[in-house]
Amino acid sequence: MPIRILIADDDASIRRLLRRLLEEHMDWQVCGEATNGQEAIQQAEKLTPDIAVLDLAMPCMNGLEAAREISRMSPHAAMLLLTVQEVSSQLVGEARDAGFQGAVSKGTGAEVIKGIETLLSKQTFFKPGPAVLPHSAAS
Repeated sequence: MPIRILIADDDASIRRLLRRLLEEHMDWQVCGEATNGQEAIQQAEKLTPDIAVLDLAMPCMNGLEAAREISRMSPHAAMLLLTVQEVSSQLVGEARDAGFQGAVSKGTGAEVIKGIETLLSKQTFFKPGPAVLPHSAAS
């Protein structure tokens, strides 16, 4: 059974790129898309994805706000935060508090893939500096 992934980003071109990138993996399937945080919550409730990839800056409700609700509704779903800004230690703290298991910059698709692979192995993936350092979920 494929890994079901929900993509939430207000930029249609980013959603298309992510979909194409994620679906290159034979066992990954994009089960839905959302253009804002409110839609992401609705789609997560309806589609029960294994992973939700949420943009930080979205209209109606940002990724942090949406993640809080999604983690209450679907505690089994892993969540990866996407952002154009630096993944600072402050943002990592806010993301963890909201229920995210990882946060990456939109800079490269390889980082998004690595983040999802790490979340699938039940570890967290936050990049608070120049090095990509996966952390054990127990830490």
